[in-house]
Amino acid sequence: MVSNEQRRRQLAREKFERQQQRREEARRKARRRNAVIAAGLAVVLAAGAGAYATGALSGDDKKDSTDAAAPDTSAKPSKGPDPCAKAAPGSPATKTWKSEPEMGIDKSAAYAMDLKTTCGTIDVKLDAANAPHTVNSFNFLAGEGYFDHTKCHRLTTSGIYVLQCGDPKGLGNGGPGYTLPDENLKDSRLKGNVYPAGTVAMANTGQPHTGGSQFFLVYQDSPLPPTYTPFGTIGAEGMKTLKKIADAGESKGVGDGAPNATVVIDKATVAKS
Repeated sequence: MVSNEQRRRQLAREKFERQQQRREEARRKARRRNAVIAAGLAVVLAAGAGAYATGALSGDDKKDSTDAAAPDTSAKPSKGPDPCAKAAPGSPATKTWKSEPEMGIDKSAAYAMDLKTTCGTIDVKLDAANAPHTVNSFNFLAGEGYFDHTKCHRLTTSGIYVLQCGDPKGLGNGGPGYTLPDENLKDSRLKGNVYPAGTVAMANTGQPHTGGSQFFLVYQDSPLPPTYTPFGTIGAEGMKTLKKIADAGESKGVGDGAPNATVVIDKATVAKS
């Protein structure tokens, strides 16, 4: 006959085993979540159309911080007040182009991009010398009003730390109709497969030379392979704006989703600085 003490120990052991199973399941979910988070930087090129859809991207699988403390993703995320202002009136552009624009910038000159957003200005120093095709494309698209009235559709807050923008559809499946060559992948700042805070880089399909108009802004050092063209550096004002956006969190509460802050680029400009 089982004594009360034996029964108590059995129940305690069963409880411990259930806790361990839940923790292991949470760790597995967290690993899968980090793989999805990395997909926030990737877009898949639709055959023959030059349009984009959300796709998969392998991040740095060697660096997985989720085993130590896997978060509970079962609870619904809380959403605070929107820290950003109302968007300026207007609609995103729908125009696309069949080919990359002709080179129209001076590769030896300094260029700057200003993103006037509902959450504040994001100022970017562009690297025309090392990423001329990318900077030339942004100069062209900004001049066409391509980025105006577009939402930054994705924020990652775990594993990698970026805000993704540049899709007029605001869904992660839009592009200008053409692709760009990879550039500047041997930038000395990309040490140890880390894109440092303040970097602006291109999203792509995970395949070479598939960047379009979608780009990401790194607000905290992020482990990623050097396969995304770095073409700019965010200024002090821009980093403050990004911190405001990041602090508001993302909508799914799992480290990857639409920003809780309503981030809309009211106006994008590129000019010699």
